[in-house]
Amino acid sequence: ITSSRCSDPFLSPSRAPSHPPQQPPAVGDGPAEVGNKAGQSLRCRSPLSNSAEDAQPPSGQTQRVGNYRLLKTIGKGNFAKVKLAKHTLTGQEVAVKIIDKTQLNTSSLQKLFREVRIMKVLNHPNIVKLFEVIEMEKTLYLVMEYSSGGEVFDYLVAHGRMKEKEARAKFRQIVSAVQYCHQKHIVHRDLKAENLLLDADMNIKIADFGFSNEFTLGSKLDTFCGSPPYAAPELFQGKKYDGPEVDVWSLGVILYTLVSGSLPFDGQNLKELRERVLRGKYRIPFYMSTDCENLLKRFLVLHPLKRGSLEQIMKDRWMNVKHEDDELKPYLEPSLDIGDTKRIDFMVGMGFAREKITKSLSEMKYDDITATYLLLGRKQEMGDGSDSGSTQSLSIKPRASSDVHNGSSGSAAAHGKVQRSSSAAQKQHRHGERGG
Repeated sequence: ITSSRCSDPFLSPSRAPSHPPQQPPAVGDGPAEVGNKAGQSLRCRSPLSNSAEDAQPPSGQTQRVGNYRLLKTIGKGNFAKVKLAKHTLTGQEVAVKIIDKTQLNTSSLQKLFREVRIMKVLNHPNIVKLFEVIEMEKTLYLVMEYSSGGEVFDYLVAHGRMKEKEARAKFRQIVSAVQYCHQKHIVHRDLKAENLLLDADMNIKIADFGFSNEFTLGSKLDTFCGSPPYAAPELFQGKKYDGPEVDVWSLGVILYTLVSGSLPFDGQNLKELRERVLRGKYRIPFYMSTDCENLLKRFLVLHPLKRGSLEQIMKDRWMNVKHEDDELKPYLEPSLDIGDTKRIDFMVGMGFAREKITKSLSEMKYDDITATYLLLGRKQEMGDGSDSGSTQSLSIKPRASSDVHNGSSGSAAAHGKVQRSSSAAQKQHRHGERGG
């Protein structure tokens, strides 16, 4: 399998889950076997790799940035890494993406800040939440929600295909989140199992908005990005597109992968994969229900205008089995709760000025104040440190300096136990986008 980052046409190795289902009867071209004959699984190219050897900072050395104590490296690329961190004021775990801006050209920086801008406007329970943006002269730190359950991809590798009941629960969350993005005129453009994370309660969190963009109906996008096994036919053909329809195709591939543990389209090389995608033929596993098969046919349609809209998909029979009284509907984003007096009073006790708290929240600055407020809210939701979840019972910790402390800093090398072939540099470069 090959994989790609934007308009360099799909050049890198890909990986698929390694639990093959029983061979289904042929309807057309065969699906990707989940793993190769040598027993090795292939992952769709991604810029960050899990790290085993860099699991802990060197002994006696500490790492801190702002109000965060940096812990183990959980992802790494050439110009960026992701670290698990703890917010020292609330004790909440977060993921901190650390990006070396000095390695990025002007165009790449613009695309990076577009990703940040998009993440700031997204507020959905199944999308990774941004808490804080810390910008230094040479480094950008993105503080985000930590999803301790890992990738859906790795879940499939470990457990094999999902029963349809489980797949439905996950897929309803995925569709809800993507439809929410579309209604805000944002297209993801890199939906795949590797970019679907799981939280501690096994809820979906869509991640990696590095290829996302705003779209306007009637104005075409022409950046060709994504991972080839999940890419829509029109991307292989180099055609311009509106936006949502390429996500809809990718969702069809994801549904097939959840239910079967394999990819619907694959090949020994890019040419073979392209031919199979453009034919639009795939095998239907014998264990797949008719309702699920019919739903797939609404996603994996060669002509983009004939694919179902996500609003229509939400009403599909398979999507709502056992949910007849709770039909999936577009997510109604609640107004931001920026007036929680208990949290604000608690933050004043931490040493924050009340006027600055009010200003930061009213403008949603995504600074240390915004992050502390949002993380205190998470702590309340989980009931940490209290039988009632009230912030009144939280112990007040003094505010830390906002400087970066380089105990082992970004110079410590990280070695991935599962090495992905794409670098974070390629992630930020977006491979020469052409206007989209």
